[in-house]
Amino acid sequence: MERRKGGIAIALVMGAVLVGASACGAGGGTDKANGGDAKAPVKPSSSASPTPTKPAGPPMLLETITPQTGATVGVAMPISVIFTNPVAAGARATVEKHLKVSASQPVAGAWHWMGEKRADWRPKDFWPSGTKVRIDADMKDVGNGNGRYGVRSYTHTFTVGDDVRADVSVTGHTMKVTRDNQLVRTLSINAGSAEYPTWNGTMAVIDKEKTVHMTSCSVGISCDKGSPNYYDLTLPWDVHLTQSGTYVHYSTGDPAPGSGSARGSHGCVHLSMSDAEWFYNQVKQGDPVTVTGSPRAKASADNGYAAFNLGWDQWLAGSASGEQTTATL
Repeated sequence: MERRKGGIAIALVMGAVLVGASACGAGGGTDKANGGDAKAPVKPSSSASPTPTKPAGPPMLLETITPQTGATVGVAMPISVIFTNPVAAGARATVEKHLKVSASQPVAGAWHWMGEKRADWRPKDFWPSGTKVRIDADMKDVGNGNGRYGVRSYTHTFTVGDDVRADVSVTGHTMKVTRDNQLVRTLSINAGSAEYPTWNGTMAVIDKEKTVHMTSCSVGISCDKGSPNYYDLTLPWDVHLTQSGTYVHYSTGDPAPGSGSARGSHGCVHLSMSDAEWFYNQVKQGDPVTVTGSPRAKASADNGYAAFNLGWDQWLAGSASGEQTTATL
């Protein structure tokens, strides 16, 4: 089963989630987020001597910054900034210069624009474990190229935790889980069917929930209760991989996954009940889950947090200011 659900964005002040449907589906991902941090536009003060002023207009606001302040995340977690309004291409280099990333262990990285409203920063390679990171978004008086100007600054701090990774072999029906490069456990899995294959590539964990309501209708698989592809289930131990609805979880329709059962999902990765609970308790937001052997392409970089599905040259092609090294905390 697969659920298409929101949940990749953390609000600047309160929690916010991406809105989507709930089910194991084959759709792509686009980034939408709720919540906001609206402020009144700043008015220039009067003066006896004329001074340059910005054009009057509504404020440029940041809707979300992820990770949330205080979070401990995995080594594949990007920093994701979502604006409430489009940022013009000509303004992006200036905006990027006001999005300062600092780290306790300096690393090379870059911003990449996922459309007009979302910019993600990732290191060239995975974060080193134990790195402390700060993002300072000093948007005051910064223009978005569309008549809006920032009115305040934002700061988020987070820590990169243990290096936990999961490598899924679709053809081998296995998931190998490592911690700090040491194999912890090999689990039996089933991935997507030929009709509904699982995304290939590396997907950082978006979030996880103990139970998720999954329906085939919500992702356009089938709304016909008589269809063999119809389902309406609440399933346990759900680790969320893509906005389009890929999960690692337990399924009542596939209780003993592995090469012997050879049952395919609608795109999710199925584990046994005990393995699903164990895996749920091992992983955190930002831990990389890498799928190989599926006939499907890699998930797009904006389908959740799949930044590492782009090569470094591809990532830089979406940056306005290019590669940079983090400031030192």
